[in-house]
Amino acid sequence: MSENNSNNVNRGKVYLVGAGPGDPGLITLKGLNILKRAEVLVYDHLASKKLLKFAPESAELIYAGKKGNVHHAFTQDEINQMLVDHAKSGKRVVRLKGGDPFIFGRGGEEIEELVAAGVSFEVVPGVTSATAAATYAGIPITHRDYTSSVAFITGHEDPTKKDSRVAWDKIATGIGTLVFYMGIKNLPNIADRLIKHGRDPKSKVAVIRWASTTEQRSIIGTLDNIADKVSEAGIKPPALIVIGEVVGLRDTINWFEKKPLFGKSILVTRTRDQASELVMLLEESGAECLEGSTIALVDPDSWAEVDNGLDSIENYDWLLFTSINAINFFFKRLRQKGMDARDLKGPKIGVVGSVTADILRDYGIRADLLPKEFTGEGLADALLENGVEGKKVLLPRAKKAHEILPEKLREGGAQVDIAPVYQNVQPDDYGIVRQALEEKQIDMVTFTSSSTVRNFLEMLDIKDDEEFKRLVGDVKIASIGPITSKTAREKGLTVDVQPEIYTIPNMVDAIVDYYVNK
Repeated sequence: MSENNSNNVNRGKVYLVGAGPGDPGLITLKGLNILKRAEVLVYDHLASKKLLKFAPESAELIYAGKKGNVHHAFTQDEINQMLVDHAKSGKRVVRLKGGDPFIFGRGGEEIEELVAAGVSFEVVPGVTSATAAATYAGIPITHRDYTSSVAFITGHEDPTKKDSRVAWDKIATGIGTLVFYMGIKNLPNIADRLIKHGRDPKSKVAVIRWASTTEQRSIIGTLDNIADKVSEAGIKPPALIVIGEVVGLRDTINWFEKKPLFGKSILVTRTRDQASELVMLLEESGAECLEGSTIALVDPDSWAEVDNGLDSIENYDWLLFTSINAINFFFKRLRQKGMDARDLKGPKIGVVGSVTADILRDYGIRADLLPKEFTGEGLADALLENGVEGKKVLLPRAKKAHEILPEKLREGGAQVDIAPVYQNVQPDDYGIVRQALEEKQIDMVTFTSSSTVRNFLEMLDIKDDEEFKRLVGDVKIASIGPITSKTAREKGLTVDVQPEIYTIPNMVDAIVDYYVNK
């Protein structure tokens, strides 16, 4: 064996990481840090797909999902061998499992195989589905006024076993709160056995599906009627069963399902890099977000105009920024030219709004001018009040943008030099978004610029009015401001939500108000 191959074998390692129950925010910090360094990522059906974006782009992603008895991408033996083979090839392998790997996650079996093969490993616990399901359903699984004991029990034992290893006679009356994993198909049998062994038929029961996600659904009943209620509601796996008097506290403690946007599906059309704040705020209010970026930002075809402006920056009276993107791309080019914020000491700097001013401050510069109205027109009016005749203005912006700001300044006597620092291009595929609209899975679409409106409709490739009505006729529209709203209306869309202050947080507040007051 060569020295390099020997080093690779020694470096290979498997990390068994608990992904948590569904909400990607519930993964541990240690688990997330390991995920970010994965070379091979083997993930399960119940591990949130939103976590995949944290893996390096170079990582090999392998779906090893298992959905009950319906579909297995790989058998357990194949998964075990896959982990061994990748680790022995010298790779850093992350095995991402829903919930906690050692609580009905077959993590112990996988580790035994790694030990037998002489593979180095580490286990990172995760938030188990039982505690998450109860918490997100508003049920404390222990409470000193009700119970001090809880048991986690499989509702789906190995079918090859002759006898059950569950001590039904003991758990029926000896444990305060019972939590059954994977028990939906066996729910009638579970209820019958508990009642047969002495559990009160009127014991409170909660069945929680897709716990901690915006698809969460909770059915409440008692042991003697819960099977019928679950059947009538069409509840299918994945779901957990919580049995005990603590279920009654849900009436008081239920919090997650009462969020103002719970159950609403909202399409975010911002660029993938910028969507995080909007998605985070919407999800905090309970919404399910589908990220369907309509814009990808790339460098301009030429940096000539920008470079000319930077080379003579001391000759300008004003440097204006109308977007976060303009700031980020401008400073990217500044660094590429070996310059920094000290080289911008000549002109005064104006920004379009408070968020833009905050981003500028991150680069070490305080804006000299912030308009009352956070639009390009508002920035133009603020400058005109100060007088711009004979002033020289540098405007770094998108290659294609509204001309209101430069036109008004030129009318006021200013010389405005436009320097494209980035351009918008359309992402390649929009099939998932189109399918979601076809299946009526989108309640609202958010637009944060005129480009997002235009690209959204172009990428849907709508052929006629009938198709337009079918896809977007019933979908609510949220626009960040009047210019974006104007574009939306020109394209035949009805704007339902527009904040008074044109920022992302205010936009989310307006969406919440719309649904709360609807």
